[in-house]
Amino acid sequence: MLTELRVRDLAVIADATLALRPGLNVLTGETGAGKSILVDALSLLLGERASTDIVRPGAEKTVVEAAFYVGGADAVHSDADEAGVELDEEILVVRRDINVEGPNRAWANGSPTTVATLSSLGRSLVDLHGQHEAQSLLRPATQRDILDAFGGAGDERRRVRDAHAALAALRARESELRTRRDEVVKRADYLRHVAKEIEEAALEPGEDEGLATEAKRLANVEDLTRAAEQLAELLDGEGEASATAVLGAARKALDQLTKIDRSVERWGEVVEATLADVAELAREAREYASSIEVDPGRLAEVEARRDRLYRLMQKYGATIEEVRHTAAEARRELDLLDTADFDLEQMAERRAEAEQRLEEAAAALSAKREAASHRLSADVGELLPALGMPGATFHAAVAAAAEIGAHGRDDIVFLAQLNKGIAPRPVAQVASGGELSRIMLALKVVLAAHDMLPTLVFDEVDQGIGGETGQQIAEALARVARTHQVLVITHLPQIAARADHHLRITKRAKGDMATADVEVLTGDARVEEIARMLGDPTDSVLLQHARDLVGRSGVTVS
Repeated sequence: MLTELRVRDLAVIADATLALRPGLNVLTGETGAGKSILVDALSLLLGERASTDIVRPGAEKTVVEAAFYVGGADAVHSDADEAGVELDEEILVVRRDINVEGPNRAWANGSPTTVATLSSLGRSLVDLHGQHEAQSLLRPATQRDILDAFGGAGDERRRVRDAHAALAALRARESELRTRRDEVVKRADYLRHVAKEIEEAALEPGEDEGLATEAKRLANVEDLTRAAEQLAELLDGEGEASATAVLGAARKALDQLTKIDRSVERWGEVVEATLADVAELAREAREYASSIEVDPGRLAEVEARRDRLYRLMQKYGATIEEVRHTAAEARRELDLLDTADFDLEQMAERRAEAEQRLEEAAAALSAKREAASHRLSADVGELLPALGMPGATFHAAVAAAAEIGAHGRDDIVFLAQLNKGIAPRPVAQVASGGELSRIMLALKVVLAAHDMLPTLVFDEVDQGIGGETGQQIAEALARVARTHQVLVITHLPQIAARADHHLRITKRAKGDMATADVEVLTGDARVEEIARMLGDPTDSVLLQHARDLVGRSGVTVS
C-alpha cells in the first residue's frame, strides 16, 4: 500500500505531501491545479523517463519520494531480495532525483539503485492508469495475465512453463550433440591421424626432461670424466693437500687437545664422520668417472627421440602432458561417433514425450482460457454501458498461435466495439485514454477477487461523463476499493462523495510564482469542495446536495 507520496520542485509543486490510506482515496481540485502532476511524479518512481524540463523554475532538482507498506507482498520481497534492497519493518521507501545539472539518481531504502530496479519494484506495487501513460492494458502480456487470473489458470500456466522449459533444454542438448557429431564426422580422418601419431610415440611423463639431461651428459663425456677424477683426487688423493690428508692432520691435532682437555673429545666424532663422508664421496666420484663411456650411438638415439618429441609438441602442445591430452581428446571425440546415433535416438524419444506433455499442458491451459474468455467478456461487457460507454461490447479473444511458447499456444487479444457499425478491434487501436481507463476499471471490478496488486491509480477515469454514469463509476470504484487501495483523480462529485480519504490540490500565487498545495478534507471543508465540483461552493442548495451525496456514501458529516 502506498502510504505517502512527497514531491518537491516538480513543475508548479514546490513541496507537497500526499498521505494516503486504505480504501478509496480521491484527489480533487480546479483544472490546472496540478492533480495530474502528482500522477506524473508517481510515474517517475515507476521508471518513467525524465527530462530536466519538469524541474520547478529556480530549483536545482526535482525530488520524488514514496513510502510503501509491503506487508506480505511476495513479489515485492522477491524483487527486493534480487536487487539487494533490505525491507526494514516491511517498509519500502523509494526516491528519485532529477537534477538540472549532473546525473539523475535513485534510491531504495536509502541505498543507491537504478531506475530499472525502481520500475521492477513498482510493477509489483502500483498499477497506474493515467490519461497519458503507456498503460498496462495495451500490453499483450497484461491481457494474457488478466484472463489467466480471472480464469484461475495459475497451475496450468506453471505446467506449461515447466514443460516448455524442459522441452527447450532437451532440444538444446539434442542440437548440441548433433552438431558435435557432424563436426567429428568432418574431422574424423584428422582426429584418427592425431591419435595414432601421438599414441605410437608412447610418450612418458617427464620424458623430455630426462632425455635432455642424458643428451647433455653423452655430449660431454670427456669433460665429465676429467672433472670427476679431479674431484676424487682432491678428496682422497696421494698429495698432502687432499681432503683426507688435511682431516688426518686435524685428527692428530685433536688427539693432542683431548689429552689435555677431555671436554673436546666429542669433536673427534665429527672429524671421523667427515673423513667417512669424504671417502664415500671420493669413491662415488671415481665410480662415476669410470662409468662414463663415449657412446655415439646412444647419443644419436637420444637426439632422434628428442627431435620426435619436439615435433609433436610443436603440433599438439607445449608440454608432454598437453600432447598426451590432445591424443585423449581426439580419441574421446572419435568415441562419440560410436555412441552419438544411439544417444540421438534416445533423445528423440525423450523429446517426443516432452512435446506430448507440452501439448497436453497447453491444451489444458487453452481450454481454461477459452472458458474464462466467455465469462470475462460477458462480465466486462455488462459493466461498460453503466460506465459511460453505451452500446460498447468487449471480447477477450483467444486465438491459436503459430507454435507453443512458454505461455501456451494462445494469442490473447482484448477487443472492443465502442461504436455501432464498426467491427470490434483491439482496445489499443480504438480506445481513447478515458475509454481505456473505464475498460480497465470494468476489468478491475470483475477481477477484484483475483488481482493481488495492492494499489490502483486512475487519472480522470471520469473524462467526458457525468450524471447517472458518474454514479455508476463511483460505485464501481468503491467496489474495487474494498479489496485494493485506490487513488482516483477526478472532477466528478459522485466519486468524491464516495471517498474514504479526500485530498484537494490548490494552486495559488506565492511571491512571483504559482505554487500547488495539498490538504486533507474532512467535515464541512469536504462538503464545500463537493459543492464546488457541483457548481458553486456558496450555493445553499448545492451545499445540501453535496451533504446528501456524502451522506448516501455512508460518511457522517459534522
